[in-house]
Amino acid sequence: MTTKPKAKKFRIRRSVPHGATDSASAVAATNARPAADGTTPVPPSPPKPKPKPVPKAAVPAKPVAAAQTESPDADIDAIKREGLTGRQLRLARRMAQKHGLAATSDYDAIRLLRNAGIDPFQRTNMLDLLPNEQSAGGDAGGEVKGGSNKMSIGRIQLPQTMPVDKNTLPSTETRSPSEMRAMEIGEIQKDIMRRRRKRLVLLLARLTAFVFLPTLFAGWYFFSVATPMYATKSAFLVQQADSTGGTGLGALLPSQLNANQDSIAVQDYLTSKDAMIRLDNDVGFKAHFSSAAIDPIQRLDEDPSNEEAYKLYKKFVKIGYDPTEGSVRMEVIAADPAVATAFSMALITYAETRVDTLSRRKRADQMRDARRSLDEAKEERREAQRSLVEKQQSNVVDPQAVIASQRQQISNVQIQLQEKELQLAALLDNLRPNQARVEGVRGDVRRLNDLLTKLEYEMSEAIEGEASLAAQAAEIQIAQADLATADLMMQSALTTLKQTELEASRQVRYLTRSVEPVASEDASYPRSFENTVLAFLIFSGIYLMISLTASILREQVSS
Repeated sequence: MTTKPKAKKFRIRRSVPHGATDSASAVAATNARPAADGTTPVPPSPPKPKPKPVPKAAVPAKPVAAAQTESPDADIDAIKREGLTGRQLRLARRMAQKHGLAATSDYDAIRLLRNAGIDPFQRTNMLDLLPNEQSAGGDAGGEVKGGSNKMSIGRIQLPQTMPVDKNTLPSTETRSPSEMRAMEIGEIQKDIMRRRRKRLVLLLARLTAFVFLPTLFAGWYFFSVATPMYATKSAFLVQQADSTGGTGLGALLPSQLNANQDSIAVQDYLTSKDAMIRLDNDVGFKAHFSSAAIDPIQRLDEDPSNEEAYKLYKKFVKIGYDPTEGSVRMEVIAADPAVATAFSMALITYAETRVDTLSRRKRADQMRDARRSLDEAKEERREAQRSLVEKQQSNVVDPQAVIASQRQQISNVQIQLQEKELQLAALLDNLRPNQARVEGVRGDVRRLNDLLTKLEYEMSEAIEGEASLAAQAAEIQIAQADLATADLMMQSALTTLKQTELEASRQVRYLTRSVEPVASEDASYPRSFENTVLAFLIFSGIYLMISLTASILREQVSS
């Protein structure tokens, strides 16, 4: 072990990094004062911004004269006894390589750096570890060569010994290390408080600019500037006629559910541009909302277009449909309660007209089809009757009766002929027949055969040929069948017409007013308190989103 050289009077000058706080400067200045006994105090490690485990502070650089007298082995042994971590050793080796120091080991790198006056455990930016162009160019102020004590410009170095001026006297102030540490802690706490107050003031300024002032302006508008608006509420139902005669599932459902399509159609019409234009022509919607008594935000221009008026119409005319009850609720807002009531009455009148138009057209279409079918059936029946009468006039009234009479005559002649033939056979069976009687019976047989032949010929004439009685009878039967079919068609058309009339009467829609529009005495809008709170929440949410986005982007850019 070598003995330390006698302590000399000297001042410690410590370079402060760029951007360091005032508290760190105060701590460095306090540590730079020599103690009362003339010895050099050990400089405390700078405060860490994050609560990470703090490694042991590096041993301050020894005076150059003392460092040259001691042997390298003794310095390395002393460095080993400091209990440095592996990370600190690797950092020292990289820094020695950066400054061009030929170190045989990590501990030797620490020794060489301290002899060169460089803090091996200094916190630097990662970009500083890259070789600099000035250091590569051999600038005398940018690198350390041959163990000389030249330092890079702007680099944070260990405390350096400075010769004491002869005219400078030592300080008479004597403080114990605990007092000095307490003073340093107090300065750090004051600096932290100053930073916190500054951040709090900046936060309040941002909140005032982006949240409080816009909310105050919105509240001033809602409470002082906004024109009071009066709302008129009404409700009506679109009902179907009594459908007790209906069948199927539709008869089991309530009439509100059966008429929901018409209710939706009425709602769509009342919220359409057509209804707005009709309301403006009848009552003067644009003229009312263009009045100078309304505040500029809610007021229309002098000559607004239909699109601008329609945007305001959708805002001040609110219509909703409840499918469970089948009720259409309407709320009309205007600057005058009487005007709001007039608007509501006009819209209900438009709804009644629309409902009547929809049901009337449907019923008219159904009845027109049924009547047309009945007229066609009547015309076909009339044609069938005319054809039957014409056939009966041009031919025998009843060809079938004539044919049946002829058949009856033939049958009677055949019976008589058989009797005469039997009688002739009986006379011929006698041994001595009466010749006169035989001749008479033979004459009767001959006459009957001639009559039978004539009747059969007439019968064949009546059956065969285009003008025969059979053809005439067939034509008459066809005409009668056509007439019967026409009768059935006409009867079916009559039944269909009756059913269509009943169905059309059941499909009639009626608009029933469940709530009549009544003018309100107090203004319903604007809801000043609720709107102001809503504006505050909206501005706060916007500010919070912007702040979070900016913080995330700042963190990403800095990392």
